[in-house]
Formats: sequence, structure tokens, C-alpha cells
Amino acid sequence: MFHAASSPRQNRTPLPPAQPSAPGVPSPRGSGEPEGKPAKHRDAFFDNAKYLAIVLVAMGHFWEPLKDDSRVLQGLYMVVYAFHMPAFIVISGYFSRSFDARPDRLKRLITGVAVPYVVFETAFSLFNRYAGHNPDQDISLLDPWYLTWFLCALFVWRLTTPLWKLVRRPLPVALGVAMLASLSPNIGNDLDLQRVLQFMPFFVLGLVMKPEHFQLVRRRSVRIASVPVVAMALCVGWWAVPRMNAAWFYHRDAAQELDAPWWVGPVMTLALFGCSLVLTACFFAWVPGRRTWFTALGTGTLCGYLLHGFVVKGADYQGWFDHAWLHGPLGEILVTVAAAAVVTLLCTEPVRRVFRCVMEPEMKWAFRQDTGEQARERREAQRPQPAEAGSVSA
Repeated sequence: MFHAASSPRQNRTPLPPAQPSAPGVPSPRGSGEPEGKPAKHRDAFFDNAKYLAIVLVAMGHFWEPLKDDSRVLQGLYMVVYAFHMPAFIVISGYFSRSFDARPDRLKRLITGVAVPYVVFETAFSLFNRYAGHNPDQDISLLDPWYLTWFLCALFVWRLTTPLWKLVRRPLPVALGVAMLASLSPNIGNDLDLQRVLQFMPFFVLGLVMKPEHFQLVRRRSVRIASVPVVAMALCVGWWAVPRMNAAWFYHRDAAQELDAPWWVGPVMTLALFGCSLVLTACFFAWVPGRRTWFTALGTGTLCGYLLHGFVVKGADYQGWFDHAWLHGPLGEILVTVAAAAVVTLLCTEPVRRVFRCVMEPEMKWAFRQDTGEQARERREAQRPQPAEAGSVSA
């Protein structure tokens, strides 16, 4: 999966680009390569993981209008929600390890995360107001609505990356912050801060992970062991349907807001973190490491993530989920297949090309030209091109 090491010790795999094109939930582009050009040294494993994770995200959103009529679907919904966003966030953190306050990286953070957030938060709010016939829906950039919370969270997490690099034990500290956040219902909805803090340990985990950690979970023994683990998780999910509030998996509320005592918040935060890690490891164990027909779609997950929300909400507003036959087993299977097909289509290159102006605008008019960046670009242009595959490089 990984390229040969190039460090002086010859036993370490070089770090991947700090922020790949359209990294993962969803995560938005951060690399210097335009989305239309494949980034150098891309690892097929991560593109495969991002695509499969975004398919699960879309499935979960399409299941929401149907799950109340099926205990099996509710159980499956809770299992999927236990790990699909954590997996996506771990990958986002992993590719944010080299983020710093360098001007070109800050610019890409603005154009690749902040600008899409502003555009789609406005678009979703207007869509809900007019298509959803909800005149009370305001346009507020401080209160993310529906899917845009992830962009807001990613912006905050990446800005804090240099801080986590200074902390001696970043993961325990992040877990402590998440546990404390679950105690306070007074955090409020500004920037969806409750979610930002409760999901933050997964991002910090990605920051501290190394290539060999992904190699460990992709061993054949882990792949085999993951089968009974997932089977047990599905059974537990079915059992938990009438006994547990699925809102715990959203990480957007304090314990008191879920009608639980205050002390349950830290306990559930820690327990769900452990469960999510186990299921995320099982998910990574079965992600293909080779190039597949959907590998290229992994670079378009930002489009798939943001645009499928209009499809789900539009179908709900039109009453398409109200048909009784959709609430049976065959209807649920059809909706699941449709969700996968829709998000796959939205990750394709033609769709990404259409929305590139808002997903990754250049915005040269808004930024000063950094002389250091210009020098780096000149050095890159003067470097000899890599040798073709199979040839011997100097």
C-alpha cells in the first residue's frame, strides 16, 4: 500500500500530502493540486476508504425517513452511524498532520473549506425555506444547518492542528475536552460547537496516526476477526433499538438534553469512542488497497457529501418517502441502492467540474501573492519530471 521509505533510516514511509484533494465527509480539498489533476503519490486505500465512507453517509441519510418502521433498519442505522463519520474524520486528521500557518495552506483552507461552507450553508437554508416551505428558516453562518456542520468543524480542527502538535498527550486531552463538553447544555448552537468538541478526538487520533497503524488494521488476521465483531455489533444494534437514543451517535447534544443524568455524558462519550474505534478498524480492514473502479471517485467526496443532501431533502419535501411500499424490506433495499447510486454519480468528474467554482475557487483577487509561494512554484517547475514506471531514476 505504501511507497518505499525515503528517510535516512530507510524504514519509514514518507508522509503523504498534508491535505489531499477533497479529503474526507466528507473532507474538502486542501492540497495544492487542482481537483482535475491527480495528486502526486496518492494512495488508493485512502481514496477507496473515502468513497465507501461517503456511500455509507448517504445511505444513513436516506434511511432516516424509513427507519422508524423497521427495527432491523434502525439497528443497522445505529451501527453505521457509530463509525462512518469517525472513519471520515480520522482520515481528515491523518492528512492534516502537516498543516501549519503557512500562507498558501491558510489560503487553501479558506478556499477549500470556508468558502464552500458559506456557499452551501446559504444554499441549504434557502432550499429549506422555499422548497421545504419553512419561512422561519434563517440564513445564519453561525448556526450550521444539516450537512455543513462538518465543514465548520473541519475548519476549526485544522486551525488547531499546530496546538495539538505541541501537546504531550494530545489524544487524552482531546477526549477530556469531549467528555467535558457532554456535561454542558449551555454550549449552544453557535458553529455547532458541541459536535466540534465531541468529534474532535477522532480528528486528533488521525493527527497522531502513522502509516504503520493503517497497515496493522489491514492484516489478514484483523480482517477475519472483524467479521464476528461486526456481526456482534449488528446484534447489539438490534437489541439497543428500544433501549437507546440514537441521538447519542450524532454527538450534538449534552447528556441533559438527551434526558440523561449529567454523569452519563462523559461515560457515553468514552464508551462510544471505543465502539467507534473498533468498528472503524473493522471498516478499514476491508477497504481495498488496490486501485478499483471507484478509487477515482474518492477525490470527489466533497461533492458527493454536500450535493446528496439536496436530493435527500428534496425527496422528503416532495413526499417520496411516504409511499407505503418503500417502508417494506424491498423498498428499503431499493432506497439503499438508490442512495449509493446517487452519491456515486455526484462524486464523478463531470459533476465536480461543474461545481469547482464553489468547491475550490482560486480567488486570486482576494489574496496577496506570496513571494515564498512563487519561489516554491518556480522550483517545482524546474525540477526534473519523475521517471516513467519501470524505468530507473537517477
